[in-house]
Parts: sequence; C-alpha cells; structure tokens
Amino acid sequence: MQNMTFWFGLVGAIVIGGLTVYAGYLLFQLYQQKQRHQRFLEKAQARQLDKMAERNKTIMKSVLVIATASKQQQCDLSEAAIRLYKLMEVLQGEKRVDFRIAYPSLCELYDVVKDMPRGEERQQQEKQARMQNNLIRVKAEARLQDAIAKELDAISQLSA
Repeated sequence: MQNMTFWFGLVGAIVIGGLTVYAGYLLFQLYQQKQRHQRFLEKAQARQLDKMAERNKTIMKSVLVIATASKQQQCDLSEAAIRLYKLMEVLQGEKRVDFRIAYPSLCELYDVVKDMPRGEERQQQEKQARMQNNLIRVKAEARLQDAIAKELDAISQLSA
C-alpha cells in the first residue's frame, strides 16, 4: 500500500511538473507574441506619423502658395479665405490649427462668403442676385482687408 502511494505520488509529481513546464512554455510563447505585436504596433504608428507629416507638409505648401498669391493680389481675399479655411481645418497632429481663434478675420470673411454660389452655380444666378452677393463680399473684403493682410503675413511665416 505504501509502495502504491509512493508511485501515485511520483506519477502525480511528474504530471504536475510536466504541466508546469508546459504552462511556462505557453507563457513564454505569449510573451514573445506580445513583443512581436508591440513592435508591429510601433512600426505601424511610425508609418502613420510619417504619412500624417507628409500630408501636413503638402497641405502647408498649398497654404503658403495661397497666402502668397493673396498678398500679391493674385487671388481674391474671399477665395483665399475659403481655400485656407478648408485646407487648414484638415491639418493633423501638432500642425492642427484652430482657424477661428488663430485667424479671426479670415474666418469672418469665410463665414460671409461660404454659402455664396461659386463657379457654374454663380453663373446660373440672376444678375441682381449676383450683384447683391458681390456687394456683400466686396464690403466684407474692404472692411477686413488690413486685418487679413496681417493674418496672411502670419500664415506666410509658417513652415511647410
């Protein structure tokens, strides 16, 4: 009987030892998998940051071109306000700008002209409606011209 208890104990210890070794192996495999996953996530995040930086750089190049053209009066202030607002609202990360706070005059002009018809839609309008919209736009541009010039200078100082 004692002999049998010894053998059962020995077999039990071997089974428990085997299960312990197997559990350790599985934990080690899990650790390695987590390490691989972490490296993958870090690389993916780095690629995403690179893409975001490249996208921001492209957007900022366009922003600088529009600001320069507006300062040189090659582009209407209203058109510049629309284009700058739309471009700068999609900047990401550290380049993100709260356009309403950073450039209030451009934003005010944008609010005046954003719903006015443009292009083909404008051509479809009656002449009197077009002239009314032009009057509203020109008055807003004249009123905000000096402040917008300062904001365009500030935008021109940004780096791509």
